[in-house]
Amino acid sequence: MADQRSPLDVLNRVFGYDTFRGQQQEIIEHVSRGGDALVLMPTGGGKSLCYQVPALVRDGVGVVISPLIALMQDQVDALRALGVRAGFLNSTQDFEERRLVEAEFLAGEIDLLYLAPERLRVESTLRLLDRGEISLFAIDEAHCVAQWGHDFRPDYLMLSELHERWPQVPRIALTATATEATHAEIASRLKLQDARHFVASFDRPNIQYRIVPKGEPKKQLLKLLRAEHEGDAGIVYCLSRSSVEKTAEWLTQQGIEAVPYHAKLDPAVRAEHQARFLREDGLVVVATIAFGMGIDKPDVRFVAHLDLPKSIEGYYQETGRAGRDGLPSTAWLAYGLQDVVQQRKLIDVGPGDEAHRRRLSSHLDAMLALCETVECRRVRLLAYFGEESGPCGNCDTCLTPPKTWDGTVAAQKVLSTVVRLKRERGQKFGAGQIVDILLGRKTAKVIQFDHDALKVFGVGTELGEAQWRSVVRQLVAAGLLAVEGEYGTLVLTEASAEVLGGRREVPLREDPKATTAKSAGGARGSGGGGRKAAVELPEEAVPRFEALRAWRAATAKEQGVPAYVVFHDATLREIATRMPGSLAELGSVGGVGENKLAKFGQAVLDVLAGREAAEPPLPEPSADDEG
Repeated sequence: MADQRSPLDVLNRVFGYDTFRGQQQEIIEHVSRGGDALVLMPTGGGKSLCYQVPALVRDGVGVVISPLIALMQDQVDALRALGVRAGFLNSTQDFEERRLVEAEFLAGEIDLLYLAPERLRVESTLRLLDRGEISLFAIDEAHCVAQWGHDFRPDYLMLSELHERWPQVPRIALTATATEATHAEIASRLKLQDARHFVASFDRPNIQYRIVPKGEPKKQLLKLLRAEHEGDAGIVYCLSRSSVEKTAEWLTQQGIEAVPYHAKLDPAVRAEHQARFLREDGLVVVATIAFGMGIDKPDVRFVAHLDLPKSIEGYYQETGRAGRDGLPSTAWLAYGLQDVVQQRKLIDVGPGDEAHRRRLSSHLDAMLALCETVECRRVRLLAYFGEESGPCGNCDTCLTPPKTWDGTVAAQKVLSTVVRLKRERGQKFGAGQIVDILLGRKTAKVIQFDHDALKVFGVGTELGEAQWRSVVRQLVAAGLLAVEGEYGTLVLTEASAEVLGGRREVPLREDPKATTAKSAGGARGSGGGGRKAAVELPEEAVPRFEALRAWRAATAKEQGVPAYVVFHDATLREIATRMPGSLAELGSVGGVGENKLAKFGQAVLDVLAGREAAEPPLPEPSADDEG
């Protein structure tokens, strides 16, 4: 039975909020009236409400297409905690569990039904949907339809058939990441060209973007975690499975609780690690990009990359998993020349035609430009998605503006070395040999190939090794050098001649000395979640906040759900600060809807009063319990 109240009534009564954010109200009212919508909104911007509220306002069941089978149970648990009748159908269920949910759907006894896209390939699922009353179709993670995108799912291509089979049912497609080209592809493939398109700002002002030259990346990461994110939940991304496992093991040895996650891990172990991340405070997951899409954990305080992402879309999607609760968070990336060599190699040997490789190369070039910019990182990041902005004051280049220097002569020395190796010896080498020649090092390899006889041998002693490697890296990023072949050898580009001929100057950025955000000016504030979340509170509220978190942890464990399903940190912080003395006052706190007030209200008041809270309520029966 649909809720016949207005969208604002539903927002307040069910979700516990007084007002919509940004374009939410306009989107929700449009879909509630039966209109189609394509929504581009950043992670943490409140996309879910854009289909959940209309599903509760309209007659029938809202059908949500989501690629995230492993997370459907948590999504449904979060809705049930709000008093919303929700269920899912996917391959993890047995026959009896599916039969029960199907019966609830046909009887109109659920408000939202989650389906994996592959379920729509099953004729019995289509016949089931034909027999029920559908209020809307929500296509979550809609960028999965983009064929050359970073999260392409073939089953998404058939979702255009929804409109053909159910032309009267409104559709809303949502994604947190899309360039103008991907936006157009989503609209075309899902046949949403005539829908209303809502494009929110992609800015996540609470995230501080920082990119550092890669030295010893694991040690650099450890320094970051100990200085700023002790006890915080976070994600560390690595390119290879081997690197994931070694990094997780190393962090554990250093006293940081960390677990690995990648596609080849035993499925049961993978599921356990994901469940622990969602349910525990302060756990670090070290993962390949197989991890994270749809993770609805609000208090991820940092996302770190130990390897260069393949594209800005991927980088934005991954960093967007930090700070969904709006509190200060860090996006940190260590990158070096070897990352560029590795990514170029992957493009050369990867699938697709020459046009596809050119597309991947352009994505990588944009990522390199973000890494090497001397301007505000956020300005460049948002510009990639077609959004204009001004300096943010909360990225490393704003907090500690990088110095630039005239690198023209240095660039000419590097390019001349590459030229002489090719012209005089018929040879090509990587950055290490180029740097050794410039520094005049008589290494075994230099002596073997008689490179100490080259005219450029020893002409670069004015710079150190790290500086020369930075020069090479920036020349590659600027397209003045290219990396080719399996061994990452350096070759000239068409643009190199302008530099060698003195017709083009080469400004370079000076790599910054290692600093933390606090030494860079402290604009970031504290770390956010975990112990440091309390530091931002008024001093007298800190013990209350910690007591509430302890109660929440016990309650969540008792119910077998993630802590954020009980209450978000932001809600507990407001409770600890405002000190409501009655259920009515508690009900006015953001995030405390009617159902949570009835279920948890008295226990929260008991915690605030210093009394031992009553036993946590038992979880409501789920499809699993009934089955």
